[in-house]
Amino acid sequence: MSSAAFIEFRDVRFAYNERAILDGVSFAAPRGKVTALMGASGGGKTTVLRLIGGQVRAQAGQVLFDGQDVGQLDNDALYAARRRMGMLFQFGALFTDMNVFDNVAFPLREHTQLPEVLVRDIVLMKLDAVGLRGARELMPSQVSGGMARRVALARAIALDPELVMYDEPFAGLDPISLGTAARLIRRLNDALGLTSLIVSHDLDETFRIADHVVVLANGGVAAQGTPEEVRASTDPLVHQFVNAQAEGPVRFHHPGPGIEADFGVGGGGGAGESSR
Repeated sequence: MSSAAFIEFRDVRFAYNERAILDGVSFAAPRGKVTALMGASGGGKTTVLRLIGGQVRAQAGQVLFDGQDVGQLDNDALYAARRRMGMLFQFGALFTDMNVFDNVAFPLREHTQLPEVLVRDIVLMKLDAVGLRGARELMPSQVSGGMARRVALARAIALDPELVMYDEPFAGLDPISLGTAARLIRRLNDALGLTSLIVSHDLDETFRIADHVVVLANGGVAAQGTPEEVRASTDPLVHQFVNAQAEGPVRFHHPGPGIEADFGVGGGGGAGESSR
């Protein structure tokens, strides 16, 4: 493994029951950089995060975290590896019965023996880093979606992880909140020396902050490289994805019987072209 890679997948295969999700996937996420994991829905992006965190294990290949094969770790070693990871779940996943302060304090109280006075200082520093020190007493129901996402980010970095994984951090955000979240991810990555892995469908904002992009499709890697290299890809599926085209390798019509079979010859004049 290259010393520059913090996360590396080597010929990884994974399936849910008989349904193959990843089939020989290989890619690397550079240490200290922001890597974007992109592709059409159902392509295995969130599964990649679950494999890194050890919630599921690959049926073949290696998932390497800082040189360790996650699939071969025992429980103690896996928990130790997870201590080095932070996770921002889709839509934040804050505890609704805890205020902002206690949400961020939760991992510190759960995984350390720090005195409460030190927990307080760390929580306030993390909240200050995301611009929400003044919102410490608010409940999740009292903050906006963008603020909730920033609280979740403060919680994700509470234990000073080396890797932070983001599952759709921009979903459902207005343009102002989206831009704020994106800049914050980039700034915290650089200021804290993190390695960041972002699963996102927001192409423009994600390409703006990413150093490296991996596009998953059809169980494999369709393209990887800098945002500029991925945009310039001649792969038809990647071209369709980065240009948001309705037609291409991913078809608008789901495969099925032709118009004639469903409506009879000449009976589907207003139904459009036949399914492909």
